[in-house]
Amino acid sequence: MAPSFDWWSKDKLRGTPVIVKMENPNWSISEISSPDDGVSDDFAGVRKGGREKNAKQITWVLLLKAHRAAGCLAYLASAGFHLASAVRRRVSSGRTDADESPALRRRFYSCIKVFLWLSIFLLAFEIAAYLKGWHIRAPDLPSISLPSSFGFRSLFAAIYSGWVGFRAEYIAPPLQFLANACVILFLIQSADRFILCLGCFWIRFKRIKPVANSTSKDVEMGDYFPMVLIQMPMCNEREVYQQSIAAVCNLDWPSSNMLIQVLDDSSDPTTQSLIKEEVEKWAHTGVRIVYRHRVIRDGYKAGNMKSAMNCSYVKDYEFVAIFDADFQPTPDFLKRTVPHFQGNDDLALVQARWSFVNKDENLLTRLQNINLCFHFEVEQQVNGVFINFFGFNGTAGVWRIKALEDAGGWLERTTVEDMDIAVRAHLKGWKFIFLNDVECQCELPESYEAYRKQQHRWHSGPMQLFRLCLSDIIGSKIAMWKKANLIFLFFLLRKLILPFYSFTLFCIILPMTMFVPEAELPAWVVCYIPATMSFLNILPAPRSFPFIVPYLLFENTMSVTKFNAMISGLFQLGSAYEWVVTKKSGRSSEGDLLSLVEKEPKHHRGGSAPDFNSIAKEVVNQPRKEPKKKHNRIYRKELALAFLLLTAAARSLLSAQGIHFYFLLFQGVSFLVVGLDLIGEQIE
Repeated sequence: MAPSFDWWSKDKLRGTPVIVKMENPNWSISEISSPDDGVSDDFAGVRKGGREKNAKQITWVLLLKAHRAAGCLAYLASAGFHLASAVRRRVSSGRTDADESPALRRRFYSCIKVFLWLSIFLLAFEIAAYLKGWHIRAPDLPSISLPSSFGFRSLFAAIYSGWVGFRAEYIAPPLQFLANACVILFLIQSADRFILCLGCFWIRFKRIKPVANSTSKDVEMGDYFPMVLIQMPMCNEREVYQQSIAAVCNLDWPSSNMLIQVLDDSSDPTTQSLIKEEVEKWAHTGVRIVYRHRVIRDGYKAGNMKSAMNCSYVKDYEFVAIFDADFQPTPDFLKRTVPHFQGNDDLALVQARWSFVNKDENLLTRLQNINLCFHFEVEQQVNGVFINFFGFNGTAGVWRIKALEDAGGWLERTTVEDMDIAVRAHLKGWKFIFLNDVECQCELPESYEAYRKQQHRWHSGPMQLFRLCLSDIIGSKIAMWKKANLIFLFFLLRKLILPFYSFTLFCIILPMTMFVPEAELPAWVVCYIPATMSFLNILPAPRSFPFIVPYLLFENTMSVTKFNAMISGLFQLGSAYEWVVTKKSGRSSEGDLLSLVEKEPKHHRGGSAPDFNSIAKEVVNQPRKEPKKKHNRIYRKELALAFLLLTAAARSLLSAQGIHFYFLLFQGVSFLVVGLDLIGEQIE
């Protein structure tokens, strides 16, 4: 039962009165019994005399406290004024999210507007009834006497009583059924996450770790240096191409056994020429690196890599390592990943963990870091250790080329080509390994707009893939438990059910139960289990523990984007096949190149060392560009949901639902902050 809101009407002990004696700099405190204490009259007389004697000291204490309170109020007023000014500036420069699919945006936004206006109308209706003392439920109707005289008041009473009966008979039962179904899905998904965490604890306790058959000593002696092809797909990413190419060219591997393909799909001629010049510069230092640019840019990233794999010289290579444009592998990356393939003929993929150069840049990057730390350390690691399968992350991984060809190669049928090739390779019986101790640096999106587009692609693509490969999964020759894991856990539970119940339960059903109190959501569903799951999610990133409450609220806020993407991918609506390159900032490029100057350059076997000093000088001496004008986006769906949740929070006050009120209030504020684009960096 939710706590009552009548706490202000109760007489409570305010504390024990004290006297502060200011006879010396070190104040002494004398305790005086409260009036309710059973003390004798004599002591009461002494106490009264003591009060009269120390009245001046008490006055000074009160003045000091008043001064402190005034200082706090002034600070809060100043902070509030600056915050309001910042909000006004950012909102005045805002633009609406008009680049989405118009048809899909119109349908989804219209549904939310209907709920919003209906909730506002019901709130006004309920407040009017509450002021008249008619705050009743359906079971109370027979015992309530409403005005029967003819007139407006009797008409309003009749309408209100009819509304109470209608909602109890026709709205509450289906709403309660939907709420119970979402709660069951919520519990199943929470159990799945809890089991994954137990698996992670077991791996740590037993210190389970993939071990390569060939030791680092064998690699150093030159016993195992297979032919490795390195692919670097990029598209209009001029902020990060230089640092990534430098990091890949600095890999410690024999140059005769390594070839780097820079797969440039840029449409900007200036970016093309810059990347081509960078490749030629490294080629002159002895690095085996080639530049490829497609004239017909079909299939996005999958089409780019598929085209590169058709080159005649690819048949001479056994493995292919893939790095996106913002990824910077350490020099020993290949030495720590490729040896795992020796003696494991059924191993298709070795995936490394991501680390982030800008995880502390702003609140948005901190919250993303929590999510991705859980994804890699818990989901990827547990699935890799216990079932040898997980979704390929698209970069920072090494594939056996034979496995790629056996699975059918890269296909352009979805926006998640990495997950597509992983599922098809798994259906062919290939195994995967995840290395949690091998990290590859990259960037997190720093603006909400970039993060939102990335999450849309990551959540619409799996639903496209599920539709396309369901029959292949059912007809494959893998074990039944592996089929069940793919269908029910990998796709349905973690890709479909999670965004569905997050949006439906916390953004639609919970606000509606405030206006239809006959349908209820218990407090443990609203507060305790989400808090527990957030605590488990944050364990892999313990330094982020102070952000546990913003993380919980932000995840529910992102459920709007994820739900929209899931529906569009499942039913092929709107922008399901839209591919938008995640915006990069290139914050680490200059610092990384300058740090390479201070280190001793690593010479490639059979090649010459790159001249990092000249590169660093070029970076430092590059003319500073004029900063581009930045602006905000105004997200109408998030704003509409913010007002819906805040309206429901106001309605919950009438029924004194404490936990529900606080959750709806803070969740509504979270939607408001995101809707006004006040989280993360502004867009250039």
